[in-house]
Amino acid sequence: MVDWYHSLSQRQVLWWSVAAVAVPLAGSALWWVSEQSLNRFAPYQYHYRPGTITEYLSQLLSKHAKRRRRNAPLRVYMDGCFDMMHYGHANALRQAKNCGDVLVVGLIPDSEILRCKGPPVCNEQERKLQVETVKWVDEVITGVPYDLTPDFLETLFTKHRIDYVIHGDDPCYLPDGTDAYEHAKKMGRFRMIKRTEGVSSTDIVGRMLMCTRDNARFREERRQLAKSFSRGSVDPARSSADAGDSSQEHGRQHQPVTISRFMPTSRRIVQFSSGQAARPGAKIVYVDGAFDLFHVGHIEALRKAKQQGDFLLVGVHTDEDVQERRGPHLPIMDLHERSLSVLACKYVDEVIIGAPLEISDDLLTTFNISLVVRGSVSETGRDGSDANNPSSRYSICQQKKMFRTIQSDCKTTTATIIHRILENRASYEARNAKKGKSEQEYYASKKQYIAES
Repeated sequence: MVDWYHSLSQRQVLWWSVAAVAVPLAGSALWWVSEQSLNRFAPYQYHYRPGTITEYLSQLLSKHAKRRRRNAPLRVYMDGCFDMMHYGHANALRQAKNCGDVLVVGLIPDSEILRCKGPPVCNEQERKLQVETVKWVDEVITGVPYDLTPDFLETLFTKHRIDYVIHGDDPCYLPDGTDAYEHAKKMGRFRMIKRTEGVSSTDIVGRMLMCTRDNARFREERRQLAKSFSRGSVDPARSSADAGDSSQEHGRQHQPVTISRFMPTSRRIVQFSSGQAARPGAKIVYVDGAFDLFHVGHIEALRKAKQQGDFLLVGVHTDEDVQERRGPHLPIMDLHERSLSVLACKYVDEVIIGAPLEISDDLLTTFNISLVVRGSVSETGRDGSDANNPSSRYSICQQKKMFRTIQSDCKTTTATIIHRILENRASYEARNAKKGKSEQEYYASKKQYIAES
């Protein structure tokens, strides 16, 4: 090679040097012309239009791409605890699915969560059911390790045929402080998605702790728990009863409770919606409720409701209606947060955001509802009754013989989840403090812009 180079004359070397620069430049120029300005120079008959050769070619290429993806679909993997499943989890799964064709979810077992983070609020069986019913999830792998070791990554890439590992731009550290996804990043098999702003499990736990302070549905002696998570001073109405309490009860600093910062957009609603209307003649089933802290009890009720017909329409009550029935600081999640959680469920076809508490004849006619159902387990224990008129909410559909109560085998309610938090006070206080600190450090120094898919 050296002898060949020295045998060239100066003129030949010059020509080779010019060609080495000119060819890439010419290729770039050609690409720019064809990509940006082809329609300006080409005759009109060759522009892309329906019915022309260009449309035919584009259809062939599209069919080829679809055939290739069917034969070798892009498989992506996302793992997590998915404890107290909320719309932030669902949005992460939606974005992960957009990164490929098949979304495989790795569910971290209770033992691993306890080792690395502390006790989970929901057990493994509950978390698995919540993940499986998210409309974007195709497969669930159980018993996966919290640490994405090289050996486990090799198992993912070979046994499960995973192409890419997906995670949000929020920090995920192992107990030793290292990045849980370091090995996948080094292998070039990692894709980052945007974390959903305005919600986290840490934030939701704080909201529940605040709820217990003023709501009579929870035991009076638990008030001190919520106080350690509140920002301000003690309620003046309680000052005499709590005179012996300081702002650093048992040496703990006040930990801030974050109220909902979710800002709903029309784009987010569209992303979660199936966008499909009921077909002509379909049997439309309607079920309504608060659907706060969307949990396995809700999922079981929606599954059985969907079995009653062809199209499931869900009414989500307003924050004001829920608070009037259940008391202060409820619901934990606001109207739009609850609506997105319901929309993410694969059994749900459509949602009425801010549905009326009383089911009117106009509501039944407007949405062509064939059957109204209600689960046998009620959050308030009144089975759909109103405090003043026990049957007012469902009286019209009962008169029309289009009301049915479905038996709920699962007894979990929103209050059940809140009481689990109360029973593990110390663990969740420590976990919230640690997670909150790491998140603040990350967003202050390491956060980068990620376009949401």
